[in-house]
Amino acid sequence: MNFSGIKKILVIKLRHIGDVLLSVPVFRALRENFPEAHIAALVNSGTEEVLEASPFINEIIAFDRGIKKMNPVQRYRKELAFLRMLRKKGFDTAVDLTGGDRAAIISFVSGASYRLGPDVKEGFLGKRYLYTHLAVRNNNQRTNQHIVLQNLDIISRFGVKTDNLSVDISIPEDARVFVKKVFEKNGINKIKTTPLCPPLIRGEFKGGVFSEGNATVVHVHPTSRWLFKCWRDEYMAEVINWMTGKGITVIVTSAPDKREMEKAKRILSLVPEFTPPHIPPLARGGIGGVVNLCGKTNIKQLAAISEVSDLFFGVDSAPMHIAAAVGTPVVALLGPSGAFHWGPWDNNYRGQGSGVRGQERPYQKQNGGDCPGFTDTTPFKSPLTKGDLGGCRIATVPMGQTEETPYPKRNGIQTFGIHTVIQQDWKCIPCGKDGCDGSKTSRCLEEIKTEEVINILKGKLKAIKK
Repeated sequence: MNFSGIKKILVIKLRHIGDVLLSVPVFRALRENFPEAHIAALVNSGTEEVLEASPFINEIIAFDRGIKKMNPVQRYRKELAFLRMLRKKGFDTAVDLTGGDRAAIISFVSGASYRLGPDVKEGFLGKRYLYTHLAVRNNNQRTNQHIVLQNLDIISRFGVKTDNLSVDISIPEDARVFVKKVFEKNGINKIKTTPLCPPLIRGEFKGGVFSEGNATVVHVHPTSRWLFKCWRDEYMAEVINWMTGKGITVIVTSAPDKREMEKAKRILSLVPEFTPPHIPPLARGGIGGVVNLCGKTNIKQLAAISEVSDLFFGVDSAPMHIAAAVGTPVVALLGPSGAFHWGPWDNNYRGQGSGVRGQERPYQKQNGGDCPGFTDTTPFKSPLTKGDLGGCRIATVPMGQTEETPYPKRNGIQTFGIHTVIQQDWKCIPCGKDGCDGSKTSRCLEEIKTEEVINILKGKLKAIKK
């Protein structure tokens, strides 16, 4: 598709932190194809930090989610003012990566001549007519395609592509200095003189920040904003105890959310090696121990912690995706979510991207091939569009053709590059529900055994130290 006169692009992703991070390859593709364009990201407030300082983005616009809690009159006024502000910015292209009703309306009201979006079945009647270009997914893509590829499909179907599918996060020097101070305070002897982030986004250290050392550090993030995605407290504590018993330094983090903090506190109360901040936590002969940073980090600092760690261990959460983005091997516990959609993304997918740590990546393929162009030559008429655009173009993948599948199985233990997800192989997985039978507790997660997890962690740590 030949898009002409593209000067201002609005990309809409009104989801949570992890979802926003996984949209980064779309911004890269747009920057590579339209190097002179002004590219803006519209995201929910509270998620914008994950995109800050990205070389692909000129502007970040935060939608205040507090609007939803206002009374109807206040909400109407705020939403109307927000839409007017967007329209005044003069975007000529809008890319909707959200698929929701709000994003569809924003795309249309923005006044953009080109409006790209997914052909989702949910939503109000006539929603699909708000777009000029629809990316239609076949049944296999709806059920099996990773969210990174789903995002890219929306633009790649129309010729906007990139060979680099890395999910990157920019880490400022002050975040790395924060980690350096944490290491110094706790006596952690560790070196990583060059950050693992790709050269396009990393800020090189001059002479390195950390001193020479060979401590093994594992970043553990045991919580999620959705507690039904969390493991048993006693099981998580048992794994942390096993790590410290092996002389591993464990850095535990959580969001400052009250429920997450309470859960993290319960877990740490079961860890004998945990000691108060005023006592050096590496009391066991100078090796092993737990550093508690729960509720004490922002997104960039969290990324910096993962960057200098040898391994990340946790649950299905934004920090899991952040750890994968900085190139740290991930072992993640999954319950009701599908790994094929939400598993940690390996940045050397298809042999492209930044590549990290020199490990082999055993990708699984299904037929292969790229998304082709349009299946039709005549756009259908839309009651909401006029002029030369003449309605909405539809792009699809031919029947029977699929992309590479990062996590090819429906459930069970799977490895994608340097990352491994641990999940039961039950028929009901993934269900996408918030716990079993409305209980807010996922039995599929609770019944994952510590022995199985420890065996996988052993293998990961052994491979990393080779």
